[in-house]
Amino acid sequence: MAQQSGAVTALDRDDTDLAHALARAMDGDEDGFALLYRMLQPRLLRYVAALVGGDAEDVTAEAWLQVARDLRKFSGNASGFRGWVATIARHRALDHLRARQRRPIVLDDLVALSERPSGEDTAAKALEQLRTSAAVALVAGLPREQAEAVLLRSVLGLDVATTAQVLNKRPTAVRVAAHRGLKRLAAQLQRSVAVGEDPLAV
Repeated sequence: MAQQSGAVTALDRDDTDLAHALARAMDGDEDGFALLYRMLQPRLLRYVAALVGGDAEDVTAEAWLQVARDLRKFSGNASGFRGWVATIARHRALDHLRARQRRPIVLDDLVALSERPSGEDTAAKALEQLRTSAAVALVAGLPREQAEAVLLRSVLGLDVATTAQVLNKRPTAVRVAAHRGLKRLAAQLQRSVAVGEDPLAV
């Protein structure tokens, strides 16, 4: 229970920082926009990587171009902005999949490389990033509706209502999809542990 409270506090802090960066960016401050990018891109890349695999950087780049072009049209708070960016990225990803005729998902190390911090490039951090990439790969193996619900809620930190808007679903459907996805992942993890495997092994 305490862990859940800590997560909420961290998300509130993220939203406060995001709101400041958003206000600056909407006033035309390039540094503010760069800060928005640094805050959201790692999580956005994980989400898009689960949809399009190794083309995630290209797809998110297209999404950020649209964000930059349409930023003045946005109105809302930090949470709404996160959902707006996720919606744009999802549309770009679905367009990409249609253009490529739904080629198979192959996750690589793009996610880990994109998140390498400039000042703390340690072996421990690299291992943590690779394990995160492996976790996203596990989620990507879920049915797409469940995978998107889990990723938008867990990785991008969207609430149920915003996730429902991004996916164009009812909030109840999002809750059900996320619950089923997490239940399926839990069963998969339990099976792996039972046979002595590390499901997040690098």
